[in-house]
Amino acid sequence: MQNTTLKLYTRAQMLRDSLLSEEGQDLIEYALVVALIALAATAGMSTVATKISAAFTSIGTKLASYTS
Repeated sequence: MQNTTLKLYTRAQMLRDSLLSEEGQDLIEYALVVALIALAATAGMSTVATKISAAFTSIGTKLASYTS
């Protein structure tokens, strides 16, 4: 009887420890940070793309006026 009780207690402790484990928490936090950075980069790309396009248009206009 005592041996069975000890086995049940040990299994209950192992189950409790596995449920309270925080090993995967760091991975989830890193994934959320990466997702936030990707979202911010994607949101900022349209502004950057517009400014780069305007710069190339300006350079093209100036080169066209100098070569004609």
